[in-house]
Amino acid sequence: MPHYFVVKSIKDRSGNERPLLSVVDDDESMRESLPDLIREFGFAARAFSSAEAFLSSDSVDETSCLILDIAMPGMSGPELHQELKRRGEEIPTIFITGQKDETIRARMFEQDAAGFLLKPFSDAALLAAIKSALKSSEGPPVNL
Repeated sequence: MPHYFVVKSIKDRSGNERPLLSVVDDDESMRESLPDLIREFGFAARAFSSAEAFLSSDSVDETSCLILDIAMPGMSGPELHQELKRRGEEIPTIFITGQKDETIRARMFEQDAAGFLLKPFSDAALLAAIKSALKSSEGPPVNL
């Protein structure tokens, strides 16, 4: 069954509508650098230090794409992804990890991951993954 995602948007500080990308990673350097890079790409961005912090935020309903670390203390990235699905939240998710285990990659795509990147990844690889996650080949085109 094909998945259709609705690209949601929020108003940025300038009043422009931009898709919101949420980063969930326990690594402080990733939480600081990724949102800045995402904003350079033209999107709105928010960062969270844990799955629990993301789930308790108002951003769940506003997020167009989730960039999610796999290994985190408490609830892991895959567990958060499953919890969102259980709640009926269909957010395209790009998993990121420093673990170079091909079985992890396969498992994430089995769980409907929109993308998978090994740390460290290039700016170009991240942008390509975001664009791919935000558009659906069977749905209406998304202008990026």
